[in-house]
Amino acid sequence: MTGTLPPIGQAISGLQIHILDEEMRPVAENTAGQIYIGGAGVARGYLNRPELTAERFVANPFGANPSERLYRTGDLARYLPNGEIAYVGAADEQIKILGHRIEPNEIVAVLDRHAGVKSSQVVAREDGCRAKTSRGVRDT
Repeated sequence: MTGTLPPIGQAISGLQIHILDEEMRPVAENTAGQIYIGGAGVARGYLNRPELTAERFVANPFGANPSERLYRTGDLARYLPNGEIAYVGAADEQIKILGHRIEPNEIVAVLDRHAGVKSSQVVAREDGCRAKTSRGVRDT
């Protein structure tokens, strides 16, 4: 990610924000880690997607109740000296195109299942290519 983004603030009432390393330990100030969200506003999982639920909704090592979960967002951030959170980027292969979050690996998996495809690769380009849509042409 290029440039400096403004801070995204702090957790709202009733939610917990944890920025954790790979071992789910809190990171030091100004150190990037993955954002985990906990509290009353967090869902229990994905509907009919048990594998994705197990991957993203993990046991809360800081919770008093063993059934408490944290949502692993897939985003990286760091704490600023004033306690606010600064977004750093995506921790996974997810990309954002025209405001939509895209998982290139999911596209590859679908393409590779096709009998006529030996192997595929998805690449996001930032070269100003133009995509035709039913409403005309737009920059992508």
